Amino acid sequence: MGPETRLKSACVFCGSSDAADPAFIVAAGDLGRALAAARIKLVYGGGGVGLMGATARAADAAGGEVLGIIPTFLVGRERALESVEHVVVNSMHERKMMMFEKSDGFVILPGGVGTLEEVVELLSWRRLDLHAKPVVFYNPRNFWKTLFDLFQHTVDENLTPPSFMDAWTVVDRIEDVVPALLGEPTDNQSEVRVLKRS
Repeated sequence: MGPETRLKSACVFCGSSDAADPAFIVAAGDLGRALAAARIKLVYGGGGVGLMGATARAADAAGGEVLGIIPTFLVGRERALESVEHVVVNSMHERKMMMFEKSDGFVILPGGVGTLEEVVELLSWRRLDLHAKPVVFYNPRNFWKTLFDLFQHTVDENLTPPSFMDAWTVVDRIEDVVPALLGEPTDNQSEVRVLKRS
């Protein structure tokens, strides 16, 4: 990736629950520091809770650029992290569109139904050739296996083209997320499926 096309920002979709596995929260903080070290701006959902808050606080503390985007009705519920740059929008739709437009790539950490909703829309747009931005799943303990199996099921039933299964990269170590975003080789390359830019 040349200097003119270098990925400058990445959106992280992830859980907002403080009850998540502590190992997931630690990994989220590690990702925030890795993004800062790589000079990749973090774009995220604006909250200060769960994996979301851990990623943003760590990136900010490491000197990275952070942009939070949060709808008005979630400012209190997700405890908007006001120590970083943030934008308050009117709706979830506006939030997702702005996150998409401000990001050169996407990282998916463990999360719940909200994360699933974001991921499915993002991959649906990829399926429709509306974007070719890299998408990287962090898959600790095979967290996302059931989702990948469901996607494969739709392929097996001839409802989705087989090429769809190449629309994302999977890594099982947090230190491999940034190299995967940048299209660089990682130590566990056999575990990674690289986004095909057609």
